[in-house]
Amino acid sequence: MFSKILIAEDHESSNFSVQKVLEEMKIPSVSHTYYCDDAFSSLKKSLESNPYEVLITDLSFEEDHVKQIIKNGRELIKSCREISPELKVIVFSAEHRLGVIDLLFSELSINAFVRKARSDSKELKKAIEAVYNNGTYLSHDLKLPVKSLNTLEFSNYDITLLQLLSDGVLQKNIPKKLQEQSIHPSSLSTVEKRINAMKLVLAVKNTEQLIACCKEMGII
Repeated sequence: MFSKILIAEDHESSNFSVQKVLEEMKIPSVSHTYYCDDAFSSLKKSLESNPYEVLITDLSFEEDHVKQIIKNGRELIKSCREISPELKVIVFSAEHRLGVIDLLFSELSINAFVRKARSDSKELKKAIEAVYNNGTYLSHDLKLPVKSLNTLEFSNYDITLLQLLSDGVLQKNIPKKLQEQSIHPSSLSTVEKRINAMKLVLAVKNTEQLIACCKEMGII
């Protein structure tokens, strides 16, 4: 089992809860911080002798009187991975938007996501065990939705189309907007096919439902 884990969590109750789980799992060395900058500094210092093996972090950190350079969990993960590529990352968060969670795996290559909810202590234990065995883990209640979402990979092009629609640009006017930004392909037929493909995969009937669904999932 892992021997050295770092916790980044600004809510005292959640921080204590994670510590208790690691204590029950008999992890010999556990450090905890309430600020992202402190977590990054602790990780950087550990590289001099005995590096942390796992970072368990929330995504949201409330601002207070202590100014921070690294302001959220996404930035923290990216910064830590830059100096410690082998670091395992487990996100422990109340985030529920499937698009946001999906991007954490695809863009930041996190190893596990545990949603703060009922039985999250048990889920966290399972996540740590899975990651220790070189696997990935996703909270049980999120598995099926995210698997379904993965049948469509949202590219930067897709997100651009969705954002334009969300901003009120009519579908027929999107090609002109794409051309202004030197984004290709920009033909109306390509735009229509891609938007229809997203509607089909997400099982929505019109553009309004598509935008609402994507906002709910955190894609835009």
